[in-house]
Amino acid sequence: MKNKILWPVLFLCTLPVQAQQDMTEAEGSVTLQECLSRGLESNFSIRMVKNQQETAANNATRANAGMLPTVDLSASYSGDLGSTRTTPRSTGVTTTERGAYDGTVDAGIDLNWTIFDGFSVWTNYKQLQLLKEQGELQTRITIEDYVASLTAEYYNYIQEKIRLKNFRYAMSLSRERMRIVEVRYHIGNFSRLDYLQAKVDFNADSAQYMKQREVLNSSRIKLNELMANHDVTALIGIRDTAIDVNPDLQYDELWQATLATNASLLMADKNTEVVRADYKKIMSRDYPYVRLNAGYGYTLNRYELSSTKKRDNWGLNAGITIGFNLFDGKRKMQKRNAQLAIEYAELEREDLKLSLKSDLSDLWQAYRNNWQVMLMERQNLVAAQENYEYANLRYMKGDLSGFEMREAQQSLLDAEERLLVSEYDTKMCEISLLQLSGKVLTYLNE
Repeated sequence: MKNKILWPVLFLCTLPVQAQQDMTEAEGSVTLQECLSRGLESNFSIRMVKNQQETAANNATRANAGMLPTVDLSASYSGDLGSTRTTPRSTGVTTTERGAYDGTVDAGIDLNWTIFDGFSVWTNYKQLQLLKEQGELQTRITIEDYVASLTAEYYNYIQEKIRLKNFRYAMSLSRERMRIVEVRYHIGNFSRLDYLQAKVDFNADSAQYMKQREVLNSSRIKLNELMANHDVTALIGIRDTAIDVNPDLQYDELWQATLATNASLLMADKNTEVVRADYKKIMSRDYPYVRLNAGYGYTLNRYELSSTKKRDNWGLNAGITIGFNLFDGKRKMQKRNAQLAIEYAELEREDLKLSLKSDLSDLWQAYRNNWQVMLMERQNLVAAQENYEYANLRYMKGDLSGFEMREAQQSLLDAEERLLVSEYDTKMCEISLLQLSGKVLTYLNE
């Protein structure tokens, strides 16, 4: 009697599981593009890197490079309070003046401008523009990494949903088998061993299904986190129900796109240009410099004891300075270090290029291999389904043991799992290939 009660209780325990799954799917229906759109607006990492990009853009000005003059306005007031004692030689009579106060007011505007500095100022401006472009590339790298991560998690969520569906189907098959065995056990056609084995298989499938719910929940939380959803446990309804793999990828096209648009490679190019600009700045010291200064000033002096009571001065002043640095003991060392920095940047760029080609080749081989495995597993699934149907027919007639029926059921589940894994692995290779070639943002427009 105890055994008769156990499996209905387990079945009732799975009802909330099914209800929650149905509620998850009924909450809404979003596409990958909608998830990406939400995330690009709210993701904190992207917002932070955009903040840094804006800072670099603000710095890329002519004034920050030193191309514009500086204009200073200044004013000052000073006073002198003191006593004076005077003894003329002719009379010898000493005269003392106490508490005499003299005041001076100065005001003026000054302009200073470096007209020529061996092209150093222009090189500074070019460097600031390069840093601005590097900021844009860094933002692009962050966005591409984000799109690749969210796309991978989106399809992982689909994979886990399909796996949960497969486990639920396996559980339903085990439940039906247990029902049949129980009925036949009570009428004497099956032994108690068959009944207990069917119950063990059903319980195992139920536990596997419940564990898969936990895995799916973790994927959903991760997806909410990537989209910067403050409610990380929010239910998500995914419109896609299958993992679609792009069959049109070509290696040569991917490699040419990598050379032309890979953000890391473009960043290495910009870095080489930056260190070359550093070398030009050092070389600019071999040229003379020209500086202009001009101003307009006003001075007011007030005297309490002098024969002159007040004096005002105002007017323009201007000058030009031309200079040449004859000797700098560090210049030779700095030039050599700048040349070494250029060589290092060029070597680093070539190393990155080789690494990208290696990664692309590895991913391409994995992509083609997984593609072939996926096609084979699709055929295997058809065969496993036919095998299960035939085994189930024989089992219903009593010509097949419970152990052999379980093997047919497990073979079907294994075939579904292998196909699902091969589809997901192929999709991950596709995402990585598109990211390397700078095409991962196409997922935004599909």
